[in-house]
Amino acid sequence: MSVFGVLAAGMGIVGLIAPAVLIEVMGFSAAPEGGRPEGDHTLVFLTASSMAALNMGVYYLLAAGADWTSFFRWTVPFRLLTFTVFTLAVLADRAPAGFIGVGLWEGVGALATAIALRADKRRAAAQPHAAATSATSA
Repeated sequence: MSVFGVLAAGMGIVGLIAPAVLIEVMGFSAAPEGGRPEGDHTLVFLTASSMAALNMGVYYLLAAGADWTSFFRWTVPFRLLTFTVFTLAVLADRAPAGFIGVGLWEGVGALATAIALRADKRRAAAQPHAAATSATSA
């Protein structure tokens, strides 16, 4: 959670400070020579998305600091949904191929979170058993 929070916040900051860098990292075309034409709201959308990413990164960091496992569980289905939507956007030619990395990041993050939550649950379930076994054998 912390790693995702730092990366999300970092990308949000990059998008706010240097939007052209973020546009190129995601595989979109840089601004046409002479700047963006009137009516092109790419930078407005990127500013809004970057601010959301910064906020989301902070939420993740706060949740990680508080060990808020309910929040971690909630992120799994929504990150899988994000993976699905972003991947379909690339497959439907609504986004460039480079954008698939954003979808993969979300999908891999969701799976890693689900695996970690499952491992934590199994560890927690085994601990009382281990304590009971130790007490019985003593």
